[in-house]
Order: sequence, then structure tokens, then C-alpha cells
Amino acid sequence: MPQLPAWALRGWVLVAAAMLLMATVGTVVYQRSFHRGTAALKETSNSRLDLFASVVEARVRRLEPVPATIGLHPSVVRLLRDPSASHAKIANDYLARLNAHLGSEAVFVLDTRGVVRASSNPDKADDSKLGNDVGYRPYFLESLAGRSTRHFAIGTGGQAGYFAAHPIYDGSSVVGVAAIKIGLAALEQTWAMLGAPALVTDANQVVILSSQPTWRYTAMEPLTPEQQVDLQLSRTYATLRLQDFPLNVHLALDEESQEVQGFISVGKNADSMANGLTPSAAGYVVLGRALDGMDWRVLTFTNLASVRQQALLEATGGALVVLVVVLLCLYLVQRRRTERQKQHAKWLLEQVNADLEQEVARRTQELTDANTLLRKEVSERQLTEKNLRSAQDELVHAGKMAVLGQLAASITHELTQPLGGIRTLSGNAAEFLRRGKLDAAQDNLSIVTRLVGQMASIIEPLKGFARKSEATPTTTDAGRVVAQALFLFQLRMRHEQVQVENQCPVGQWTVWCDANRLEQVLVNLVANALDALRDAPRKHLQIHARPTLLQGKECLAIDVKDSGKGLDAKDMENLFQPFYTTKPSGAGLGLGLVICRDIAAEFGGDLQASNTAGAGACFTLTIPLATPSTPQ
Repeated sequence: MPQLPAWALRGWVLVAAAMLLMATVGTVVYQRSFHRGTAALKETSNSRLDLFASVVEARVRRLEPVPATIGLHPSVVRLLRDPSASHAKIANDYLARLNAHLGSEAVFVLDTRGVVRASSNPDKADDSKLGNDVGYRPYFLESLAGRSTRHFAIGTGGQAGYFAAHPIYDGSSVVGVAAIKIGLAALEQTWAMLGAPALVTDANQVVILSSQPTWRYTAMEPLTPEQQVDLQLSRTYATLRLQDFPLNVHLALDEESQEVQGFISVGKNADSMANGLTPSAAGYVVLGRALDGMDWRVLTFTNLASVRQQALLEATGGALVVLVVVLLCLYLVQRRRTERQKQHAKWLLEQVNADLEQEVARRTQELTDANTLLRKEVSERQLTEKNLRSAQDELVHAGKMAVLGQLAASITHELTQPLGGIRTLSGNAAEFLRRGKLDAAQDNLSIVTRLVGQMASIIEPLKGFARKSEATPTTTDAGRVVAQALFLFQLRMRHEQVQVENQCPVGQWTVWCDANRLEQVLVNLVANALDALRDAPRKHLQIHARPTLLQGKECLAIDVKDSGKGLDAKDMENLFQPFYTTKPSGAGLGLGLVICRDIAAEFGGDLQASNTAGAGACFTLTIPLATPSTPQ
């Protein structure tokens, strides 16, 4: 192996030293910037937390002293002494006026058995309903023992609230309990001031308020069997089954400042970021406050992506500054070396000239020979100077070095798979292969491929914030899309013995829309129809296509009819309102029909609901027909 020249070896050493210096400076700048940015982010978040905690305390705790004053009213004590109708009416009127003045949810009075004797809302289906027995509530039991108390609970009517209670004395004896329910709905409007996903936990470390609906009524810490029994007996959370919080959150409480700090770790649920947080390689910092006198905590989840990005920018800037300084130093060193070489050449030329003058003085007699010798020497000097300049140019060229680094990063995203459809199709394909029906298996696998391609076209990579994919309208066979939507539910329809009547054949109607979006709408409508047929005595699903006009435009109306119980007046009025659903609690968010109508509107169509002449509901999807003038 040939040995490198000394100048080349020195050059590589300088390059390595420069790269090491750039890496060191970049690392130091990154760490300092990240720590400084994190501290500033925490300071901002803590200021917002202080403001939010003040709002919560002012909203909830300002009415806590009210129950202590209710027992001072003579009509309340008279009612507890003699629970007659006349005394109850006077007490109810007083509590109704008091509740209207305070703006609370309800104010009510209980006797020593826990029965509501007077209420501001005597007929409301909640803890305050007249005649209700809520003797199992912690706020009643503690107040009956002579202590003022405060508790969060979900009322018997299903509405959550903050209950404050105080014993009512007749002399030295406790003859009843006064209670007030403070609503928490107004606090839902204050999440924006925190600028990040947030939640509030009660004394049981259960999330009672959250900007993310999926976090609500989940336990931040596992509940012991004793706690679970106590919560069931007191019905604090009604009949809800508390799930574990979807994120691994590690918290630490500063007893002196009551500040809560923590971080999120991965491992409990690999898909936990789908529960309200945007996936971030930078991580999240958790900050919180313990609310004075309430055993509540408010927590925020702040993304560190902006801090880490700023730190990377500053580190890159620092490394570039080092690179510029190094290149400038190399340029100055090379320039100084060139100047020294020029001075040395000049000195050599002066020495030669001096020698020539001495030689001419000594050999004046040999003028011809001296002239010849002089011309020769001049020629040699010119050649030497030319070679010197060439060597100088090579040295300058060799000294010019540039080290550029390019940081390339890629974000890998997981594509979600349509579990229901692919599972059904792959199961059918396996069964067809077992039976030797290769054509049917090939058809199923082709549809699986199409579904995967469809999901790939819907889900696009995320860069910081999710972008909404835009639909691309084209000529679409409505019958084929209907058949594809029905095919996804064929196993369920066969299992539930649903009769299907499809009057939208393939190849008859061509519409102008995005096939993927149209299939999404039809899948949603068919799924709702099958849900409506679950308990129906006659299970019949009909899909009918017919031409129609919408605002003077030729359209195709696709009717999806079921033989279920239909829609009542309230459903018809609120069906397309966000978060309204006719399904049981936890079975849906009430957004499917809203999204379906929006998709139809994007293509110039509409979605309407009605009841059939016999029984059941009918959803009519209207889509523009493809005409010869439609762009292809």
C-alpha cells in the first residue's frame, strides 16, 4: 500500500479535526438550546396552568359555602320537622329561587335517611329529584356525620357534577343535609387557553374532564379491589366500567409548589398516540397542578417537537459557523504560504542578479560569453518562475476543501388495514382454496389487493399535522360500488340471516364522484341498516337506484331501506347533528352520517333520511350522473 505524502496526511488530519470540532459544537449548542427551550415551554405551560386552575377553582369552588347557609332558612328546618306538602312547596320555591340566582345545576335538601325532601328541580331525573333516595352517596354520609364535604359524581340522571354538602342542625342535632350540584359543562369551553391536550382527574385519579373524549372516565392508576367496591356502592361513576388510561404517564408531585411534572413512556400500548396525541419522535412533557382543597389535578401534554426542531436548527447553525471559520482559516493559511513563496522567489532573484553583476564586473573582457551566459540564465529563470507558478496553482487547488453535510431523515408511517373486510375476504379465500374453487379465491384476493390500494390512497404520510386527502372525482359505476360495499358485509348478513334486495345492478348507472369516497358512504349506510335490523323480527335490506333531479341537475338517487323500527321525531330532527347517535352509549360517536353528508355535498349531491311506508328507515344518497359533457 503506497504511503500518503506528508501534505496529504496533514490535510486529512485537518479535515478530521474540523469535523470533530463541528460535531462537538453542534452537540453543545443543541443541548443548551433544547434545555433552554424546554424551560421556556414549561414556564409558558405553567402560566397557562395557573390561569386554568384559577378558572376551575373560581367556577367550581365559589358555590361551596352555599349549603352551609341553606339550613339557616326557617322553611327548610320546618320541612325537616314536618315533611308536609305545604312546607315542601315553600322550601322548593326558596331553593328554586336560590338555584336560579346562583346558576348552579340543582340545590336540594335530604332528610336523615337520604331521601330528597325539597329541591330546586323537583321533577328532574337526577340526585335532586323529589323523593329520590341517595343515602348511598358519600357527600350525604359524611355530612350526616357532621362534616362539610365535596365530591365529584355522575348523577342518577347521567350528568356529571361537583356536589358540595353540609349538615343541617336543629339545635345540636343533625336533622338533614343540604347539597348543591355544580355543573362542569362550562369548563369544557376553557381547554383552548391551555393550547395543548389536557385533562382533570379527581381524588380517585380518574379522568373526569378532558379535551380528548377517549380519555374521559379512564383511571390514571390501577384501582384496588377495595376502591372498585366503594365506587360501585357509592355509584360515583354511575354504571360506567373504568378502563385504564391509554398512555403510560409517569408523574411526580412537588409537595411545596403542588406542581406535577412527568413524561410519557412507550410500552403499555404501541398505538397509544392514536388516542388523541399526534405521533412525535420528540416526545411529550406532562405538566400539571393540584387544585387547592379539591383533590383534583389538571394535566397538560405538551409536544416537544418545536423545541427539538429549534435546537436542531441552532445546532446546525453552530456547526455551519464552525465550518465557515475553519474554511476561512484554511484560506488565510494558504494565502500566507503563497506570500512566503513569492518573497522567497524574489529573494532568490535578487541574489542571482547580484551574482550576475559581480560576474560582469570581473569578466568585462569576456563580454560576448557573459552575454550568452546571461541569456541562458534568464531563460532558465523564466522557466523556473513558470514552474513555480504552476506549483503554486496546484498547492492553492489542493488547499481548497469543502465539507458539506446533508441531513436526510425520512418518516415511516404505518398504514392501517381494513380489518373487517380483509379478514372476511382472506377467510373466504382460504375456504375457497380448501374447496378447490380457485377462481373465487382469486376474486377475493383481488378485492383484498384493491382494499389495500384504496387504504394507501386515503391515508397519506403525516408531516407534523395531519393533512386531509382531497377526493378526485371520476366516472364511477354505481352498481359495482354498491356490490363492493355489500360484499364487505356478506358474512355478517349471512350470520344474521338478513335478506338483501339489490336493485342497483352493475353497469346500469354511471355517476360522477370518487369511487373510494362513495364506497365509504355506502358502507356506513349499510352498517347502520344492519345495526337497525339486529333485533327486528323481519330482517330485510333493500337498495334501490333511480334517476332524479337535484337543483336542476341530473342525479342518481340510491335508497338504502331497512325493516327495522325506523326513526322517531327526535332522531329525524337531530340525525345529522355532530355527536348525535341512536346507538347505545359507547357504540358510536355520532359523526358517521355527518361525514357522509359532507362527502355527498363535495360531489354536488345530498343525503336525506326518512321512514318507509311500512316500517323501517330509508336513507337516500343523491349523486350527480356522468353526462357526455362531464370532464373525463
